Amino acid sequence: MEKIKAIITGATGMVGKGVLLECLESNDVEKVLIIVRESTGIKHPKLSEIIHKDFSDFSTIIPQMTDYDACYFCLGISSAGISNEKYHEITFDLTMHFAEIVLPLNPEMTFCYVSGAGTATGEDSSMNWANVKGKTENAILKMPFNQSYMFRPGFIQPEKGVTSKVPLYKAIYLFVSPLFSILDKLFPKSITTTSRLGKAMISVVKNGYSETYLENHDINRAALK
Repeated sequence: MEKIKAIITGATGMVGKGVLLECLESNDVEKVLIIVRESTGIKHPKLSEIIHKDFSDFSTIIPQMTDYDACYFCLGISSAGISNEKYHEITFDLTMHFAEIVLPLNPEMTFCYVSGAGTATGEDSSMNWANVKGKTENAILKMPFNQSYMFRPGFIQPEKGVTSKVPLYKAIYLFVSPLFSILDKLFPKSITTTSRLGKAMISVVKNGYSETYLENHDINRAALK
């Protein structure tokens, strides 16, 4: 296929920024559009950045969202400390609104959605977040995208200067970092990195993948292709 033209959401977060950096470095990616509430501060010839505060209304930027063949939807929030209703609004409603906007503008698009390990496909978990993520995955998969892939990473080690915005997670990553190479060998099915996740997203758009749901071991495998 021709080089990838990708839209990325969540590029100011740990996962989205990791994916963005891989796209900017990859020879398989031609151009990248990021839609963010605040600037990333990153400048690159491939990169276009739209600062857009209201993710419930994209009408003013729709003309800039055409001619893309991939969407890396990395926007998300922790369920800790917020109501079930708010979590559903951000995780399901916002994602579906965005998907419904980009699909008719880019009918050949591949949609990659970042959910997480433990997501409940049957929406029958005792954990609300797992059900909402499962509901979101299921809804995306019913849409007529060219391809859709659900990324379900477990532990993600940040690389290339990427950090988490969540203080607790940031502390955990700093603690784990010196041990990462050992843990990576001991638990290869449970651990991935921001770089591998970005490479895997590029790979599935370019090469396809045998599974719709990519757990950590699938992410690591796809990243090598």
